[in-house]
Amino acid sequence: MPAFSNSPRRENTYIIDPENETEMARLMLHDRLLTKGMGGLFPERSDFSTIHKVLDIACGPGGWVLDVARTYPKIQVAGIDISQRMIDYAQAQAWVRGLPNASFRVMDATKPLDFPDDSFDLVNARFLFGFMLPASWPRLLQECQRILRPGRIVRLTEAEWGFTNAPAFEKLCSLSSKALQQAGQSFSPTGQHTGITPMLKRLLRDARYQHIQHMAHMIEFSAGTEAYDGFYQNLMTGFKLLQPFLIKWGGTTQQEVEDLYQQTRVEMQSDDFCAIWFLLTVWGQRPEPFPQNEAAAS
Repeated sequence: MPAFSNSPRRENTYIIDPENETEMARLMLHDRLLTKGMGGLFPERSDFSTIHKVLDIACGPGGWVLDVARTYPKIQVAGIDISQRMIDYAQAQAWVRGLPNASFRVMDATKPLDFPDDSFDLVNARFLFGFMLPASWPRLLQECQRILRPGRIVRLTEAEWGFTNAPAFEKLCSLSSKALQQAGQSFSPTGQHTGITPMLKRLLRDARYQHIQHMAHMIEFSAGTEAYDGFYQNLMTGFKLLQPFLIKWGGTTQQEVEDLYQQTRVEMQSDDFCAIWFLLTVWGQRPEPFPQNEAAAS
């Protein structure tokens, strides 16, 4: 395991205020972009015969949960998030859309999950790096194992970003990664990247999940591509909301980060702007219990 930052632990580890209305709107767009870029809600799965109850951790305004509930009406799907504003919005959307199989609760994913043992067939989590400290991952994965039924699945999706031909854009991404490292919530020993994707399989192995598999995705959002408009809106909003975090932890100033933001806007509007985003989904099964005779023999 790499060495981590010695920065003091913070009670609030979210890099963007989870109660912010603009962040809620951004996350709604972000969910749609991710699901489309990954090729669907469950691109790695075709058999749903064993999936009856699903949990989405850090669901935000509920986009993924609502899409699963609409697409698979026989599946009961729940979402949890630390933000009361996000959960209120998600619950209202479930009611408006007539989705009785979708439900939402306020819950902190860094603390014990308020669900009984053996509750779910699949636990989904996307982009937790924005608030998870390295030390919190093992605890969360143990909690997921507790609330999963034997043989059922935990599924994690994280990303690496900043791969463009735009220097200001890459500088903002680099500042973000460095700020995460300085804040003590990065797996990267140098802050060169978020560091989470190389760790996903290791985290599942250490938590004793079995049959661990992965699927990689690449989303291009270069100028002129189908994904460009959505990613432009998503990223320019996100970079603006990130500014307080970058100033606090990234060793930068308001003037520098604002100048980079404006330069990034110009770069992304250029006809020759090129960019890709890499995502990795890793999943594993909770171990099946030993048969009683096998357990006795061992």
